[in-house]
Amino acid sequence: MFYSYILLSEKSHIFYFGSTNDLKNRLFLHNSGKVISTKPHMPWKLAWYGSFETEKQARDFEQYLKSGSGKAFAYKRLVSVALKKDFSAGRRCHGNTKL
Repeated sequence: MFYSYILLSEKSHIFYFGSTNDLKNRLFLHNSGKVISTKPHMPWKLAWYGSFETEKQARDFEQYLKSGSGKAFAYKRLVSVALKKDFSAGRRCHGNTKL
């Protein structure tokens, strides 16, 4: 199984989009500071993930999520619950993300 995933930074309240074949280990790597691009925004929590049969499908969906229309889809359909919980905890959204 391969996964596309969305992480939410508890520090900076930004999203990170990625893909992996070992979701549990990848989240551990993000939260242990071993991923250079996400280290400044630790800790991370898993906001959403989807499973795919092939690595290509997972990577293709990750690339889609990183596009403009993919981000709009993700914010509206995949992470709206995570955003609402984040706002209810008194946090502000980063960037142009709208509920």
